[in-house]
Formats: sequence, C-alpha cells, structure tokens
Amino acid sequence: MAKWVVITKKADFEKITKEFQISPMLARIIRNRDLENLDEIRDYLETPLSKLHSPNQLPDIDLARKLILDKVNAQKEIRIIGDYDIDGVMATYILWKGITSMGGKVSVLIPDRIVDGYGMNEQLVKQTYEVGIDTIITCDNGISAMEPIAYAKSLGMTVVVTDHHEVPFEEMCEKEGGEVVRREILPPADAIVNPKRSDSKYPYSGICGAFVAYKVVEAMGVFDNCTDAEELRKELLGFAAFATIGDVMVLMDENRILVKHGLKYMEETSNIGLKALLDATQLAGKKLEVYHVGFILGPCINATGRLDSAARAFSLFACSDHRECVQIASELKELNDSRKSMTLENTEKAMQIIQEKGFAKDGIIVVYLEQCHESLAGIIAGRLREKFYKPVFVLTKTQEGVKGSGRSIEAYHMYEELVKAKQFLTKFGGHHLAAGLSMEEDQVDAFRRYLNDNHKLSQSDFEEKIKIDLVLPISYITQELVEELSILEPFGMGNEKPLFAQKNLQIIKISILGKNKNVINMTLKDQEGNEIIAVLFHQAEVFLEQLYNLYGQQAVSLINSSKGDKVHIKVVFYPQINEFRNQKTTQIVLKEYAFEDVFLE
Repeated sequence: MAKWVVITKKADFEKITKEFQISPMLARIIRNRDLENLDEIRDYLETPLSKLHSPNQLPDIDLARKLILDKVNAQKEIRIIGDYDIDGVMATYILWKGITSMGGKVSVLIPDRIVDGYGMNEQLVKQTYEVGIDTIITCDNGISAMEPIAYAKSLGMTVVVTDHHEVPFEEMCEKEGGEVVRREILPPADAIVNPKRSDSKYPYSGICGAFVAYKVVEAMGVFDNCTDAEELRKELLGFAAFATIGDVMVLMDENRILVKHGLKYMEETSNIGLKALLDATQLAGKKLEVYHVGFILGPCINATGRLDSAARAFSLFACSDHRECVQIASELKELNDSRKSMTLENTEKAMQIIQEKGFAKDGIIVVYLEQCHESLAGIIAGRLREKFYKPVFVLTKTQEGVKGSGRSIEAYHMYEELVKAKQFLTKFGGHHLAAGLSMEEDQVDAFRRYLNDNHKLSQSDFEEKIKIDLVLPISYITQELVEELSILEPFGMGNEKPLFAQKNLQIIKISILGKNKNVINMTLKDQEGNEIIAVLFHQAEVFLEQLYNLYGQQAVSLINSSKGDKVHIKVVFYPQINEFRNQKTTQIVLKEYAFEDVFLE
C-alpha cells in the first residue's frame, strides 16, 4: 500500500484568493504545485500562446535554420530520419509539413524497430547517400548517434540533429581535489538543436522531440511565409501536444500551455488522417482530454511502430485521400487491439518469472522474456513498475542479441545509471524515467547483478507516496467545486489531478459493473448522513478479495442489505461530474482506499 501524505505548504492564502479571485481551496491546491510567488501563480493560471518560449534561445538554432533554408532555396532534397514512437512520428510529420509548406523537397525515413533499431544508423545513412540526398535532419533521435553521423560527414553530407534526449557524457576526475566533473560528448553534426545541451540558454529543457521540431519550423519562418499560416500553426501545435502527452512530458511551464491549446486544436483539426483516427476510436466530436491521447489515440500510433511499421502511422497524417485515411486508421486500431492481448499475456509471464526467481526482492528488477515481442518491453516494464514501485527493465531476445526497455521511479535516474553500467551494453539511451538498451545475451545476469549491487536507493525510495491536497468532507463536493478545479487543467505528469481524502465512510451499497466486471460502484455515507457515489476502476478483483477476507463471502450482500454490519473505508479520491441521460451528478473516483475497523450495531 502506498504511503498517504497530506501536503501542508504555507502561504498567504488570503492574498492569493483576492489577487486571482479564486477560492481558498484552489489557492491551497495551487500552492501545493510548488508555486510560491504571485508571478508564478499568474503564469500558471494564465496560459496564452504568447508565453511559449522563443525558439531563438535554442542552441545552434541559427545554424540549423540557415542550413535547412539554404537546401530549400536550392531545391535540394532533404531526408528526415525520425523514430518509431509517438514523439518520433509527430516530430517527423511536423518537420515534413513545415518544410514542404515552404516549397522544400523532403523525403521521410522512419527506422524499423526490428530491422534498424532505435534512431539513425550507418545503413540508413548509406541508403540516403546512394539515392543522391546529401542532407539529413534527425528528429527525436541523433544526440547519441556518434558513428552514423561521423560516417555521414565522411561522405560529405550535411547533418542537422533535432532531439530532446539526454546528452551523452563521461565523468572525469579533476586533478585538484578529485572533483568529478562531466564532459558532454556531442556527435559531429553540423548543427545540434537540443535544449538539454549544457550550453543551452533555452528556459525550459523538458520539451519533447516533436516540440523541438515545431520550434525549428517556427524559427525557419514557416508561419510568416504561407497563406494558411494560422491553420498550419494550430495543426502543428496539435501534433506537438499529442507527442508531449504521448511521451509523458511534465505538464508544467510551456508544456502545459501547449497541451491546453493543443487538445482544442486536435478536436478541431483539419488533418483528415487525425480526423479518421478520432472517428475510428469514437472520439470525434468529444472534448479531448489528456487521458484520450495517452490511453486511446497514442497507443494506436505506438502499436504500428511495435507490430508493423511506424511509417504507416506517418502516412496516415501525410495522406490526402479520405478513403485511404479511414483504412489506415482502422488498421492502427486493430493493431492496438492485438497489442493489448499480447501485452496482457506477456505481463503475466513476467510476473510468473519474478515470483519463481525471487526478483521481487531486488532493488532493480530485471526480467528476461525471451519469447516476448521486443516492442512490448516498455509497456510491460511500465506495468511492473506500477505493481512493485521499483525501477524495472524488461529484456527480450532478438536476432542481434538482447534488447529491452526500462521504466523508473522518481529516485532513480535511469539514463545516468545506464551510463555507469555501459560496459554491459552495446547501445542505450533515454531519460530520467525511461530508457532503451541492447546487450549480448551472456551479459544479462551480470547486468542484473551490477545494478542491484551498485544502486543507492533506500527503503523509503521504494515507498510510493500518494500526495493529498486536502482532507475534504464529501458534503463539500459540488458541481461548482469540480468546475473550479477545471481551471487547473490539463492534468498529467507533473500537474496531476488534485487528490482529496476522507475517512470513516460507510459503504451502504455496492455493485460490480463493466463488460469485464472490473469496476466497483458504491455509495458512501459520512457520519452526518451525506452520501456520494464512488467509483473504483480496474481493481475490482483486488477490492473484492480484500472485502471477502475481512467480512466473508457474503460481504457484498451484507452491504446491500439492511442488516446491522457496517463496512467502513477511508479513501483518496478526485471528484468529477457524471453525465447520464442529460442528468449531471457529482461522484468521486478512488485513487487509493483502505478498509477500516468493523463496526457492529
């Protein structure tokens, strides 16, 4: 069970309330987001597009702009090399659309996950050179492609890197005092646009690859030189927002501005491919939220990169034929449906291995699933991370050796730890919370041992903390409260939905819903007699098992009867408005729960 922590940050809440004309409750929630002074709070509440940072602060942006525009003006073909995930596909589309809208000649190459692996490689460079193209732009990759870029330069090619991943480095000991310093290792490209460079003056480094691509397009003056500039800007902002959500970027600073506007632009998109995908997933005409992109639309894009070719996803958005778009969108949805069943099967296999081999005791869980499709490793690692709240690597067997993906917890910087373990790896890259890697099969056990022998995590790091904004009586939950909370949207990584808690609530009615019987719906009553509907998604089996262990197999029937047994529960929740048959009612969605003592009349 996660540790419940009520946040108690101090501030002049009366001043904040008066300044921004909000409730004291909302003022406290905003302060809990580590926003202290009035200017920070104003920036958080006011989200005009004018507050997006200028691309001119990115490193090498002037050089990249000139190199690309020179090729466009000379009508020299440019090859874009992207990546096979959501961010890579969106970044590729943004660059392709931006450059072609200026009359540039562009071709696209998205690596095949199985054949090529992640990012740029020498074969892709050779393939580009042999068809007479002398310029490559990477997007969402390239910062660690030392050898492929060196090879391209040996052929006399021009290479522009646009990326957002961590810059490779080596640690060096200074002679005086033995201080350990880092030296960045940059590839020999002609321009490297990456906000994570140590010499970057860009105000916020946490943007995704597609947003970097958008900044490059903006810096090129694309929106100053086309007749439909505003429509194009909205379309590309929508795609950048799609990628920001899909790549699980922190929704603070300009990411929050982007997503807030970008979701609306996605709803109103003129891109017929995106329209077709919205139709295929039954989201057309609905108000889009982060959840829809992260858990419905995004997986359809990722599925094609996992089980087919991400070039198919790119073609959906670049396509101008409505019938073809509908066909592609339908195929992407079907691929994702297939991916779901494969993921479930392999997650169960991973759990079995962890239990049989005792890996649950490890600080860093490394699971080798030989027969698993390599594209599913990241999803499975994420699910295991949620289950154990530990860093997890899931490895799979391929023709070239072993490949895998990792998902981490806040206290463990996955990329930096892989740098320390690079002697076991043939290739790796990533972020704080996620990474990809390759190794020889005979290194798997040594890699597992090294990570577990050398991590610095303490027991408290493995305790997931549920941060609660306020203890809130259920009588305070009104439609007006829920509507006021919407001011804080969009919710996601780094700007999570506000969480509230209450204890000593009696369950007076319970039912099991959903096609798979995996949703608990119950009515809760407080000591003053106030009632509210509470919904628990996806944990029905665990909830019922706990309930039966405490109260016996007749627990549900006892709750729904008029007998004297009382089942009490304490809950962590967020409120929402449920609309059914044009009737709006408030309800709470449970994030965490715990049964309390049994009370008998």
